[in-house]
Amino acid sequence: MGHSERRQLYRESDEQVHDRLLAALGVDITPVLCVGETLEERDAGHTMQVVLRQVGYVMARLEPEQRERVIIAYEPVWAIGTGRTATPEQAQEVMAGIREYQAGFDRDLAARLRLLYGGSMNAGNAAELLAQPDIDGGLVGGASLKVDDFLAICQSAG
Repeated sequence: MGHSERRQLYRESDEQVHDRLLAALGVDITPVLCVGETLEERDAGHTMQVVLRQVGYVMARLEPEQRERVIIAYEPVWAIGTGRTATPEQAQEVMAGIREYQAGFDRDLAARLRLLYGGSMNAGNAAELLAQPDIDGGLVGGASLKVDDFLAICQSAG
């Protein structure tokens, strides 16, 4: 829920993302909450403000047992499908910020929270991204369509 294309092309609001996420939880689907900033927002130094607003709107309105079931994917909009990717350090900074924010609700949940990186992860950068302490996995797009590349990403996670 909340993929950048839905937010941009369909003007999906944080409130609509929250409603869709609740609907998924209501039918026992594990939701993936996608968050991320545009290049303009990054260049203006607003990355954490944007990402934590997106995460916070949804997570603050959930019950503790619902928060437990949500997976969060950080997908910097400027990296999706462009071949550009956040550096491992940039991605880690955002992921650590999300985890720290969640600790404000529940420290134990923050430690167990599943955080995925989804901004153009590929065979060439997966190992370095997945080595970061707060990146638990990848939300792989285009590279999943290339068998050899996807296999290399999977092997990087092992």
